Amino acid sequence: MVDRATGREYLACDYNRDGESYRSPWSNEYDPPIDDGAVPSVKMRKLEIQANEAFDTYREMYYEGGVSSVFLWDPEDPSGGSNFAGVVVLKKTMSPATAYEPSGSWDSIHVFETVERGRQAHYKLTSTVMLQLITRRGSEVDSKGPADKKGPEGWKRDGEVSLSGSMTRQSEQDWPLQDSASHITNIGKMIEEMEIKMRNLLQEVYFGKTRDIVYDLRSVDDLEKARRQKELQKELVGFIKR
Repeated sequence: MVDRATGREYLACDYNRDGESYRSPWSNEYDPPIDDGAVPSVKMRKLEIQANEAFDTYREMYYEGGVSSVFLWDPEDPSGGSNFAGVVVLKKTMSPATAYEPSGSWDSIHVFETVERGRQAHYKLTSTVMLQLITRRGSEVDSKGPADKKGPEGWKRDGEVSLSGSMTRQSEQDWPLQDSASHITNIGKMIEEMEIKMRNLLQEVYFGKTRDIVYDLRSVDDLEKARRQKELQKELVGFIKR
């Protein structure tokens, strides 16, 4: 969504929704406008503005595009021990420039709770990453061929593979607290570490495992030929040892 007052983009989710309206983290106004929408306290709003500016820089560093939004709220029950809570949401969509290019999206949702303990603060972070990838394979269509067999720009789609999934991880840490702005630094470090870990898990474990399963189901090479090559290698090694 786009903030009408500032022209800046923000994400619509359950955490900034009130009825059918969504609150912008930039102007603190709802779209469509409502009179009694829930808004953070003055103290929380000041911290929310600083957090949005900080994570906008984080988004540009790690995503080089996309949209980020931070929403903070006061605890419903102060006696529960939580000083405040919030969410950091990031989204990056890769739109194909042509019909045969891949597309996908990355969504990160980081929900955190904060409890101040003197000069320290305890943070509980729950992070969820949702990833979707679509790979297309196609070929050029003869310009003289039937028009009904052509795709965009004379391209014919031969197939499409779609992979999607989600991952959730939790973390709890204690960090030193100098002032209210320290919360942004501390939460930022936790989210940065968590996203790096989750991205590595996706790449090395999940995609690596998917590749292994596909290879086990159907080999690219002739298995009999591969077996003979291994036997030949063993024989050569045996001759060398002699």
